[in-house]
Order: sequence, then C-alpha cells, then structure tokens
Amino acid sequence: MSTVSYSNTQPDALDTRGRGLAAIVYVLYLGSVMAVITAPIGVLIAHWRRRHAADWVASHLQFQIRTFWLGALGGAAALGAWNLLGLIGAPAWASWVLGYGFFTACLAWTMGRCGVGIHRLLHDRAIDAPRSLLFGGARVSLEG
Repeated sequence: MSTVSYSNTQPDALDTRGRGLAAIVYVLYLGSVMAVITAPIGVLIAHWRRRHAADWVASHLQFQIRTFWLGALGGAAALGAWNLLGLIGAPAWASWVLGYGFFTACLAWTMGRCGVGIHRLLHDRAIDAPRSLLFGGARVSLEG
C-alpha cells in the first residue's frame, strides 16, 4: 500500500484586492442606462480605490475611469454639436438624427466596454490596454 503525502503549502493565491468593488462599478455603469447618477458614483469609487487594489484589478479601475471620462467628453462634444445645429438653423430632423445616433453609439460603446470588463474580471484577467479608446485591447466579435 502506498502512502500519499500532502503538503501544507498552497500555490500562491491570486491577489483579489478591489475585485468586488470593480464588479460593483461595472454594475453601476450598466445601471446608468436607467439612472444616470450611478455612473458618477461608479467613477468616484474607481478613483477612490484604484491605488488600493491589486495590479490586475487596478487595470479594470483605470479602464472604468477612462470609460466615464471619455463618455463625458463625447457627451459634451455631442451637446455642443447639437447646439451648433440649432444656431445655424439646421432642420429639426438633423438634431434628432445627431441625438439618437450619438445616444445609440454611446450606449453600444459603454455596454461593450462593460461586457469586456466583466468577462475579464470574472476570469481573473487584467485589461490589456486600459487607456484604449475602444475595448481595452480585446478583440470583439459577434461570432460564437
């Protein structure tokens, strides 16, 4: 009969400091579709905890911070363009097309970034390029 020896040492555990808060921020960003106030709460949490999180989680928090500020910048630019259309006397349909087009694009962009982030967070993976304009360096495809 052979005996099996079990060691008391375990492999290095993954440092997950801040992982739960990163998940909460993604949920707050998704919730901002219904209640806009949740996105600023999310970015405040991300700013507040970024320096106290594990390195791989900090990449998610950086990605979330960038998502908020790029969205705010895009919203300000769209609002400026919308007002400019009114000032130059453009037809009303042009403002509607700009507004709905921008809103739809912003919604798809935000949902895509949150989807990529949640997927990577659930698989304990960092965001490859948290400062990217699109999806953090992930290749996104609609094919299964």
